[in-house]
Amino acid sequence: MPQALRVDLHKLARFTNAALFALPVLFFALGTLVSFYFHFLTVAALFLLVVNLFYRHVQNEHTILRNFGLIGQGRYLIESIGPEFRQYLYSNDREERPFNRLERSNVYRKAKNVESAASFGSLLDYDATELKLRHSLFPTPKEKARPYRCTLGEERGVTEPHTLTHPFMVSAMSYGALGDHAVRALARGAAAAGITMNTGEGGYPKYHLMEEADLIFQLGTAKFGVRTKDGDLDEQLFKDVAAQPQVKMIEIKFSQGAKPGKGGLLPKEKITAEIAELRKVSMGEDVVSPPYHCECTDLPSTVRFIARIQSLVPLPVGCKLCVGSFEEVRELVEEMKRQDVFPDWITVDGGEGGTGAAPRAFIDRVGMPLFPALHGLHQILVEAGVRGRLKLFASGKLIDAGRQCIAFALGADACYSARGFMLALGCIQARECGNNTCPVGITTQNAKLQAGLVVETKAKRVENYVHNTLHELEELITATGKTDPRELTVKDLYIPSGSNLWRMVKEETRLKGTLNA
Repeated sequence: MPQALRVDLHKLARFTNAALFALPVLFFALGTLVSFYFHFLTVAALFLLVVNLFYRHVQNEHTILRNFGLIGQGRYLIESIGPEFRQYLYSNDREERPFNRLERSNVYRKAKNVESAASFGSLLDYDATELKLRHSLFPTPKEKARPYRCTLGEERGVTEPHTLTHPFMVSAMSYGALGDHAVRALARGAAAAGITMNTGEGGYPKYHLMEEADLIFQLGTAKFGVRTKDGDLDEQLFKDVAAQPQVKMIEIKFSQGAKPGKGGLLPKEKITAEIAELRKVSMGEDVVSPPYHCECTDLPSTVRFIARIQSLVPLPVGCKLCVGSFEEVRELVEEMKRQDVFPDWITVDGGEGGTGAAPRAFIDRVGMPLFPALHGLHQILVEAGVRGRLKLFASGKLIDAGRQCIAFALGADACYSARGFMLALGCIQARECGNNTCPVGITTQNAKLQAGLVVETKAKRVENYVHNTLHELEELITATGKTDPRELTVKDLYIPSGSNLWRMVKEETRLKGTLNA
């Protein structure tokens, strides 16, 4: 058999190093004897020679450059553009992470109001490894589908309850993590679509308030925008924010799916004078949120903190967390029962959630996936007899109606998405979110990069994405024979045997059988 094509990089490097010495002499001679214009090449060749000598004999940080010189630099160049080559040339439609080309394309088409029908069958696996919806022989006529309504705060009888008229919301993304163009486009699109938007933990929501969207103000562990100099809660500042007419709900963030057990991070490269003012922080250094609220040192103090926030505002107050231990969550629920204090909702954020910046170890290895976490918490609330005291929101890669249906079947009352809306804005998954170099102007404070994001145009794409996703969700719900997404239960899912979720449901069924007996 013929030998595979192979380049001897050592020989190539020796040849290149020798050529870089010879070329200046050759071009100088040609410039002297043939044409003066060859001297321009002499200068270029001398520049390359100097760079090569620096790589090989002066710098000592990179072994490849010392051994191979300019040829070694080619390795770093190819490595730097590797993601782009894989994304557009080499990866198939299902390979990329966290969202493959099929998933991104589906969002793009919805955002652009382009027909998203496919031909010749699914490209997903139909080999009993994926969660699927169970359809009914008798789908619900569309005219019998009930309008969605979910009222927050009704269980506590708050003075100013808020009713969601759509089960889809913009998840927490703060100004700072996003640029002001992106925030305004999302808020304007959310307002046009009639959905609610979470402000994220970025402090006073200046750019969110410029549009007419209903807002959930997120109170993070650093209490940005409503903090004292010592980092405690400034109750008056908090009341002032909650008094804004567009702020309809308050969400206390205990942990985030992409980095539970660790606080948020805003790199110093993204901090402008305006962001520093809105967050009440200093410039010139990374802004790191603490991993937990200073008031919350154990379960009793955590529940008391929820009660304190509820006492300060007439709005619905919920909390957000990533499940780490069902036993810990069960104890939290029992403490809520002891104090008779319940949030108006709990947002379950799956470990597959996204973030602008977090250590790789946390992104990859910490946090329970959304579906088992959501179902487990739902069952804990049912077993404790308090499921009717609060709502459940789900968050974690819920960018399409199919995933959202699964979340509803596992106990959700409404769904959040963050990256779905970033894709609707035109995100290309460059994964430059924490570097202030987002090429499409979404996760950057660079004015030149943001200039390419036209608020009016992108807001319309957000509105289209919402409408088309909700339309698809309604079609899936009626296909199951239901009239409302919250009618779905775990019985409406085909769950592959052997999966973690399957084992949970099997154990749940066994326990119910024992109790009934």
